[in-house]
Amino acid sequence: MSSPASGSNPPTGAQAVVANAVVSNDPARRPDVLFRVRREEGQQTSPWWMVGAFVGVSAIVLFLFSFVPGGA
Repeated sequence: MSSPASGSNPPTGAQAVVANAVVSNDPARRPDVLFRVRREEGQQTSPWWMVGAFVGVSAIVLFLFSFVPGGA
């Protein structure tokens, strides 16, 4: 698939966003970074949220395993 000649049709949609991000050289908007969010200093997510999420997901998985027949 070849790219159109420059000037014939400007990029639209996601292609325009990626092209604009590459031109602006904004590291938070690189095309290879999907979910990066800029936050002010002191507004970072607490590591305890990740610990709680791990414990919560583990508890849900163990609960669901209780429905599997033949378990211990």
